[in-house]
Amino acid sequence: MHRLHDEGSGEFRESSSGASLTVVSPSSGAGASELQCSGAWSVQTIASLESRLDDIHWAAVRELVVDGSAITLLDTAGAWILHKTIRRCAARGCVVRTQGMRSEFAALLQLLAEHEIPLEVPAVHPPAWLARVGQRARSILMGAHGYLAFVGESSLALLTSLRHPSRLRWRPILHNVQTAGLDALMITGLLSFLMGIVIAYQGADQLQRFGANIFVVDLVALAMLRELSPLLTAIIIAGRSGSAYAAQIGTMKVTEEIDALRTIGVGAQELLVIPKVCGLLIVMPLLTVYTDVTGVLGGMVMARVKLDVGFDLFIDRLDDAIQPSSYWTGLAKAPVFAMIISLVGCYRGFQVGGSAESVGQQTTLSVVQSIFLVILTDAMFSIVFLWLDL
Repeated sequence: MHRLHDEGSGEFRESSSGASLTVVSPSSGAGASELQCSGAWSVQTIASLESRLDDIHWAAVRELVVDGSAITLLDTAGAWILHKTIRRCAARGCVVRTQGMRSEFAALLQLLAEHEIPLEVPAVHPPAWLARVGQRARSILMGAHGYLAFVGESSLALLTSLRHPSRLRWRPILHNVQTAGLDALMITGLLSFLMGIVIAYQGADQLQRFGANIFVVDLVALAMLRELSPLLTAIIIAGRSGSAYAAQIGTMKVTEEIDALRTIGVGAQELLVIPKVCGLLIVMPLLTVYTDVTGVLGGMVMARVKLDVGFDLFIDRLDDAIQPSSYWTGLAKAPVFAMIISLVGCYRGFQVGGSAESVGQQTTLSVVQSIFLVILTDAMFSIVFLWLDL
């Protein structure tokens, strides 16, 4: 880039790669100034040309002739810069006319003139809090749209695999059954056992006041079988396995393994998502039954210690306290929770960017969103069961 200044002729020239402009002012001060344009006025050269045009002192110009005879290329970007200059001069009372333009260039300038595009678009600055609310709402809506699209793709892949069982990858499914199910028996059983103890202990003082010690069986059994066992199991699995799914897929995306799979024609949904979904669908109902047993066992131990309700009496009362519907309503939640946890974990894994930091962020999001959706779904189940009188 270079600039030439000829004091005698009042000539200013600026040239850039393939494009230049020259402003020639009359030495006597009378007559028209001339803007000589040459070269390619295109999107590649408009930055330097616009800067030069903005630096020119147009207020002293009373009459301007735009000479475009040397322009070799004029695209929409270049035409807009030239048209904006003409309109700004005309707005100051300057008489502007063009000469030497090729017919197609003149037609493009005329098209811009007919549409009367505003030179300056007024900036709208909403309040900061309103902008944050809007951005947050848009982010939530876009996230929900992406998640629903992912659920649809995964459902189609699962239906295709079920119609063709030979395409199911049984080894990854069994591996997920082991990692999400067998390896989680200790933590889920312990927490459920402790929760049964807590419920029996909290209810013991109130029941003793009315001499209704035996009803601790109803309290523990209904609380564990209908609500707490499936909910606690889902929360533990979301924090344990859902986060692992997001981290595994996210790491594969960072290392471009997923792109390599697609290159060789292997579907990421079929290889990475379906085995995890199927594994959790098998594991969650079994873990829920297991936590039902351990939770009731914890309540049974506390009832023996605190309320002097023996094991035989507890089991006899259990037959009267629990209806089959109470057991099945809790068990019916397990497959739904399994779908939520596995799909959210996998979806967040696919949302990982190109850094290790993104893996941690998406893993955290997978746990938070899984637990939130599980609790929300459990509340919806409670409303539906209330309507159905179950």
